[in-house]
Amino acid sequence: MEPIEPTAGPREVLELYRRAAIRQAADDMRDLYAADAIHEFPFTPPGVPSRLTGRDEIVGWIAAGWRTLPLRYERYRTIASHDTADPRTIIVEQEAIGRNTSSGREFTLPNIVVLTVHDGQIAHLRDYVNILAAADAAGHAASALV
Repeated sequence: MEPIEPTAGPREVLELYRRAAIRQAADDMRDLYAADAIHEFPFTPPGVPSRLTGRDEIVGWIAAGWRTLPLRYERYRTIASHDTADPRTIIVEQEAIGRNTSSGREFTLPNIVVLTVHDGQIAHLRDYVNILAAADAAGHAASALV
């Protein structure tokens, strides 16, 4: 990945984030997060962290998911993108579309992302992923989440 411009805004950083997720490129993902970033999942089942703090913890958790879950993102679709009063923060309604590598089954994961960028890096990301859709995509029954 090319160096991130410190003037990159949230839309540019989101696009780089999506590319890194599709390629499952941990080094690229590491470059996107500020050292003291926060990544939150407001809707998580018991036993799954709802808040990750710091680049190393965030990227370590993401990379572990890539190694253990059979989900491979192929593309993203933006449903809507909303500006906020803070030009460094956007709200994006999106879908991650991909395939379960074990079953070959396609999936769509709807989510809403609230992304704040400082100096061209992710400072705070709130990921409102649909955990029921994620469980289904991974081949788990929704009841396994509770």
